[in-house]
Amino acid sequence: MKMCKNGFRKLGWLLAAALWLHVAGPVARAQAVPSDATNAGPFAIPTFHSLGLYWSPSGGAADKEVQVRYRPQGAAAWKDALPLRYNPIAKTEEDLTDYRGSIVQLAPATTYEIQLTLTGTATTSKLTGMTWSEVFPAGEIVRVADRDTPLVITQSGTATAWRIYDGRGATIDVRHKHDTCITIDASYVIVRGFTLKGAGAADNPTPKPTASGILITGGHDIVIEDCDISDWGRLNPKTGFGFDYESAIYSRSATLQRLIVQRCKLHDPTWDGSNWSEPKYPTHSMGPQCISLFNTAGNHVIRYSECWSDLEHMYNDGIGGGSNGSFRGAPGPDSDIYGNIMSHCWDDGFEVEGGNRNNRVWDNYLSQCMMMIGNAATSIGPLYIWRNVVSRSQSKPDAGGGNFLKMGFAGGEEWMTGHMYIFHNTLFGPDEWLPTGGLGGSRIVKHTVARNNILHVRTLQSHSESNNKANIDNSSDFNLYNGQIPAGAEAHGIRGVPVYVPGAGFDPATKIGRFELAEGSPGVGAGEVIPNFSDGYTGRAPDIGAHRRGAPPIQYGVKARQP
Repeated sequence: MKMCKNGFRKLGWLLAAALWLHVAGPVARAQAVPSDATNAGPFAIPTFHSLGLYWSPSGGAADKEVQVRYRPQGAAAWKDALPLRYNPIAKTEEDLTDYRGSIVQLAPATTYEIQLTLTGTATTSKLTGMTWSEVFPAGEIVRVADRDTPLVITQSGTATAWRIYDGRGATIDVRHKHDTCITIDASYVIVRGFTLKGAGAADNPTPKPTASGILITGGHDIVIEDCDISDWGRLNPKTGFGFDYESAIYSRSATLQRLIVQRCKLHDPTWDGSNWSEPKYPTHSMGPQCISLFNTAGNHVIRYSECWSDLEHMYNDGIGGGSNGSFRGAPGPDSDIYGNIMSHCWDDGFEVEGGNRNNRVWDNYLSQCMMMIGNAATSIGPLYIWRNVVSRSQSKPDAGGGNFLKMGFAGGEEWMTGHMYIFHNTLFGPDEWLPTGGLGGSRIVKHTVARNNILHVRTLQSHSESNNKANIDNSSDFNLYNGQIPAGAEAHGIRGVPVYVPGAGFDPATKIGRFELAEGSPGVGAGEVIPNFSDGYTGRAPDIGAHRRGAPPIQYGVKARQP
């Protein structure tokens, strides 16, 4: 095993375990990493609905997967999860182990038994992992009234008594006289129910991003919930647009772990962002964002939130950050993004780039963005993207478009070393605004498995799947597509156009979507059974796409919840 040569990986494991056990909050602790790294047992890093798995068994190799079974503790029947692939990453200890992967769609506050088996050998191991509880033990409650100066939070709670800052009914409007509404440098805190406005001092000439509704400078185990943040940012006199990366929620803290943003409304920044084709400033889009995280320690959850604006106040990326060509990036390892609504981005709706170690993106609705999800690059992985619906791709106010998934590289192809899994997503109309590219357009794609996706692109000449000559180690099959695909791909795929049930689409008033295929449509019952990702289907095989027939309408945003 590569980790045994110099002990650095062992030291990194021990430090990571010590840090976790020191800071773990009300949510279930991960299993500690064994001190004997030479024969290290597996361990799990949890969120509410997922368990990230890590193991370096003796004898691991590229031609040997690790089979995964799991069950709630005490249950009789085992379920299969997606096997783990061997993928040690050179020149970093951020990969943690040789095999990595996730069990998904789990219940909160539940202990699971997990069995791992190295294929073709007698090597097996068992562990337990407990998902986070959605109940946070309350400690002192600090009630905050209306104010026009920033709230500075520096007093922490504890793992058994979280300090709650209750802003329900309160508005902090700093009226563009201060750069932030709330600053957090504390741990075990909940920021609840605030209306925040006016972040960004108009007379601040600093060219770096300074304006944010909530700025997190340090701490860990932070919950931001039920907040409404708008009217943030400053005007960049050099460009005539909003400053790049000024955000409703912003952090560059390298130690920030377990940030939970849930049931928030982030909308209508003060200034417009530029698109890629501005007549006076034709360059990469720049401007405000909803959530920006740069190289944090990760294990975050962003869920059930609504992010929107209008064509006069556009975002650069919706949720993103950096660094893209790196082993960290945004949102950070072991993180989940689900149940959200995102719109009005001139670049990426979600920017999920960098290490992407056990990052998971599912059940989101994205509209009016250029690239719906940016994933360039994934250096560690695996990254899982499933059951998302995207609609209306555009790069200019009245024209242009982009890919469902950006793919490709950032900072060079050497960062394209992680695995990605793309399952059960839907590229939905209107037809004139479909994405102009599916899996990467014509960009480079590596180490990607794609199954059961509706890859409906704008024209027959558009690429449903990239056929770039530099592509390697990809497997695409059982997808419904109408555009160009690589030679030899889609042995069981279907060339055609989806037909949806009457009234299909997204209702902006109720935030409910219906995207089921109609009986007789191409893709009905034509998918591949993917363990842990295709659960709940009836018939001989699952439907292709994000919304299976017979399932209830999909609720997105602040009223959403996981089944």
